[in-house]
Amino acid sequence: QVQLVESGGGLVQPGGALRLSCAASGFPFSRNTMNWYRQAPGKERELVATITSAGGPNSVDSVKGRFTISRDNAKNTVYLQMNSLKPEDTAVYYCNVRLYNVRHWGQGTQVTVSS
Repeated sequence: QVQLVESGGGLVQPGGALRLSCAASGFPFSRNTMNWYRQAPGKERELVATITSAGGPNSVDSVKGRFTISRDNAKNTVYLQMNSLKPEDTAVYYCNVRLYNVRHWGQGTQVTVSS
């Protein structure tokens, strides 16, 4: 059974940093692209960053230069390092993997950026 468990969210001031983690199990982690999404109140869920099985990262323009996605295949874990956080980064952040055209999600972790 696929399981994705996010952690690391919290309340942080503008300009601060957080590191999210997603522990994965139930599928061949090292062979799959992993993604981070987020959903702000009243908005649709949006892709934030993705990392391929080979470790090639990519992120959307709104977080480029501030967020970094990485993975540790030995630990079956994907990370999202978030620096220079802004109030508009406030959202629930979700880990995601697509297997055989089925999207699997974690429970999400809340990130709130506020003074």
